[in-house]
Amino acid sequence: MRRRLLLVLLLFSAAAVAGFAVPLLTTTSAERTQRFVLSRTADLDRFAVLAQHAATTGDDAALEDEVRAYVALYGEPVVVVDAGRRPVAQAGTSAGDPLFAQALDAALRNQPAPSVPTLTPWSSGHVVFARPVGTGTRVAGAVVLRASVDRAAADVTTRWLWVLGGALAAAVVSVLLVQVVARWLLKPMAELAVGVRAVAAGERRAHVPGSSGPPEVRELSESFNRMSDAVTEAADQQRRLVADASHQLRNPMAALRLRMDALGGQVRPGGVDAYTASVTEIERLESLLGGLLALAAAESTATEVAAGGREPELADVGAVAVDRAGFWQVPVPSTPALPVLVRCPESDLAQVLDVLLDNAVKYGGGVRVSLGADRAAGTGWVEVRDDGPGMTPEELVLATGRFWRGPSDQPGTGLGLAIADQLVRARGGVLALSSGDGGATGLTARVTLPLEPAL
Repeated sequence: MRRRLLLVLLLFSAAAVAGFAVPLLTTTSAERTQRFVLSRTADLDRFAVLAQHAATTGDDAALEDEVRAYVALYGEPVVVVDAGRRPVAQAGTSAGDPLFAQALDAALRNQPAPSVPTLTPWSSGHVVFARPVGTGTRVAGAVVLRASVDRAAADVTTRWLWVLGGALAAAVVSVLLVQVVARWLLKPMAELAVGVRAVAAGERRAHVPGSSGPPEVRELSESFNRMSDAVTEAADQQRRLVADASHQLRNPMAALRLRMDALGGQVRPGGVDAYTASVTEIERLESLLGGLLALAAAESTATEVAAGGREPELADVGAVAVDRAGFWQVPVPSTPALPVLVRCPESDLAQVLDVLLDNAVKYGGGVRVSLGADRAAGTGWVEVRDDGPGMTPEELVLATGRFWRGPSDQPGTGLGLAIADQLVRARGGVLALSSGDGGATGLTARVTLPLEPAL
């Protein structure tokens, strides 16, 4: 963006500088050319008047003196001839000079002289000026003058240098102004980009200055700061909600359970069925409450990690998998020679494996656990497979949703896989479920987590 903005502003500045410099250069050249032509034309007019006087009086002494003085002063040859091309006065050259032949012929025929090209710094050489002598349409002779353009070209060069110097100064000022404007426009955008990266990296209450730049960008920076504060506040509120709910709901539920247990010996035969159903509902509520609190804790962990509230912890996948496999009395997996350390707390990884092993034992049977690492990709993984009925593609999509339960009549809250998925995603990992063809050859649950950063 910076390059594009600078390019546009610099092109606009260059066009503006060229817009006043080019016409000024052209005007300067035209003005100096006009003065050059007027000066030499005035000299020709004077010589023509003197030549006409000499032709009338027969005394050409004054004309000859004037011509010699002019050539001595300016060094530009002058020739005056009569109607028969005979020299009347000349200095610096002669009437037979071939450079004058065409101009003399045109003047004696009373033809207008060609225009002088506009002078430039690289103009050089001479320009021949000619004027007929006489009154009315009667031509009594001609005056020819050969003028050098070197001095006029030098004046044009000097003026062009001043103009170009001014244009260069204007260009430098424009470049500096463009840099200032670009910095004014883009600095707050760069600060905003840094703030966005900070939030993405998990920094809490990442703020941007927002004190410079256009009003729209300052307003955007203020909105970003409010958003960052809101995200952090939401994470804090979610964490407090989990803690409060855990305290406020578990205690009454535990008290209710104790009272129901105390009531067990006093239930009459006619109320046993109702009492048993009530205990069952309490147990279901306890299980559901525990699952909801676990899910809320998992989501709070995900938000807290995203907001930078916790430092990453490491877990040895092999040690946790062996421990949980032994607890669930399934075959213990073989571990790699090198430990597979992933960025996930041991308690969270153990909770995820408990959910997967519980489901595999409950619904499948023939449970197998395997693990490994893809160090090139920077990930470690652990798989739990079973020989159960598996899931259809539609069920695989729904399996990690809240309160979803399959067609089995096994007890449960439908929150286990949702909790496991939240815990894995909170640590930057993936929980992938897959079944065989037609969903009839068992279920495979694969947990992939990022490895410990290489030192």
